[in-house]
Amino acid sequence: MNAALLYALAGVVLFAVGVAGLLALPHLLRKILAFNILGSGAFLVLVGLGQRDGVVDPVPQAMVLTGIVVAIAATALALALARHLYERTGRMQLPESRGAEPESRDD
Repeated sequence: MNAALLYALAGVVLFAVGVAGLLALPHLLRKILAFNILGSGAFLVLVGLGQRDGVVDPVPQAMVLTGIVVAIAATALALALARHLYERTGRMQLPESRGAEPESRDD
């Protein structure tokens, strides 16, 4: 087993942990953290599969670097929205969407 395959397998495990966290955890900050773990797994898979015949392909590495920048921006936006939700509702959980009545706004 070479290092590239080990990176790819570790990335798949991280991706699965992130998906499980997104589905199982109700707290919004934990969902954001799970989303970051999921993204890290995807980046690790790309890095692991980017090596062919001992030579590293620069395209997957460039994609991963771009993805890291996008992930940081998405995390900052998610944290800002979570803070806004907390200030508005006092809770860090998303409202249930199944059968929930829309709240009337008295603004």
